[in-house]
Amino acid sequence: MMRATTIVAVRRDGRTAMAGDGQVTIDDTVVKSSAQKVRDMRDGEVITGYAGAAADALALFERLEEKLDEYNGNLPRAALELAKQWRTDKVLRQLEALLLVADEEDMFLISGTGDLIVPDDDVMAMGSGGGYATAAAKALLRNTQMGAREIAETALRIAGEICVYTNDRITVLEVPPEDEGS
Repeated sequence: MMRATTIVAVRRDGRTAMAGDGQVTIDDTVVKSSAQKVRDMRDGEVITGYAGAAADALALFERLEEKLDEYNGNLPRAALELAKQWRTDKVLRQLEALLLVADEEDMFLISGTGDLIVPDDDVMAMGSGGGYATAAAKALLRNTQMGAREIAETALRIAGEICVYTNDRITVLEVPPEDEGS
């Protein structure tokens, strides 16, 4: 299990939001509280988040960007090819991270063991607070009219109240970007 972070993605009404906390923990010590664990790619068409080792995740982000370019922004194909490459490449297999990636239509969790997981519904989360964030986001989706961005942020705040490896310094990204879809 990847500890020391929580990333959650939510889709509602044609918008997908991804939120990540900012806490970086080494063993039982918080060493940074304002890390940026979510980022966009392809001019905001794809949003990504990571759990695990930051340097490993950044290397994987670069590979994902290459795959997105190679497959003309086709996220399902790029994610599949990254999962295959990550699983079979001796160097990449050593990387300790998980990626959560999404665009307007698709959402995937990608791991170095070859996992390419598609959620059953419009929520996916990972990291030490992932279970808490998933539960909160599902409850908010079912029982409120909140938008994707507000649900993702609120779910992460709830997870941060429970998980000691998750804080309330939250970054939220959304596709399509706010200026395009609002």
